[in-house]
Amino acid sequence: MRRIALVGDIGSGKTFISNLFRYPVFNADLVVSNLYKKDKFLFRKIKKRFPDKVINFPLKKEELLKIIFQNKKNLNTLGKIIHPIVRKKMKNFFRTNKKKKFVVLDVPLFLENRLNTKKDIIIFIEADKKKIKQKLNKRKNINLKLINILRNYQLPVGFKKKKSTFVIKNNFVRNTAKKRVKLIMKEISK
Repeated sequence: MRRIALVGDIGSGKTFISNLFRYPVFNADLVVSNLYKKDKFLFRKIKKRFPDKVINFPLKKEELLKIIFQNKKNLNTLGKIIHPIVRKKMKNFFRTNKKKKFVVLDVPLFLENRLNTKKDIIIFIEADKKKIKQKLNKRKNINLKLINILRNYQLPVGFKKKKSTFVIKNNFVRNTAKKRVKLIMKEISK
C-alpha cells in the first residue's frame, strides 16, 4: 500500500481532488466532525479541560469556536486531545486498506504533525487565492476569523510545495482535475 497525501492551503480543493483518485480516502476533517457528533470519550476529555465552555453532548462547533477565540493557545490544547484519536482512526484505516495499491490522505496538518514518511507521495494542491476566497465564502457557516487562526498554525504554502512530489494546479473544473490526477497516477504506477 502506497500513501498519497494531499497538502495545500485551506480551501485549495484537497477534498475535491482526493475524491478523484478512486482509492480509499482518509478525510481527517470528516473524521473530526464525526468524533464531535458521536465520541463521548472525546466529549468528556474536552469537557474536563473546559468545563465552563462545553455544555452537552454532542460537541457543538459554536462552543469549540468560543474556546479557540477566548485564547488562541486553546487550539493547541484541543489539538492535543483530538489528534491522538484521529491518528488511531488513521491507523485503523491503514489496517482496513492494507491490501489496496494506494490510499489517499486528506489530512490538513499532514506535514505539520510530521505524519509523512520517505515513501509517501505528497501532492501539493495549488489554487488561485481569489478562487480560494470565493470558494470559502460560499461554504455554509464559514468563519474567516477561524480560517486566519488556522492558517497561522500551518506551515507556509511555499514550504509545503517544496516538500511535494507533484503539484496539481486546481482551477476547480472537474474534468481538468481528473486529467491531472490521471497523469499523476500513470506516473506513480510505473
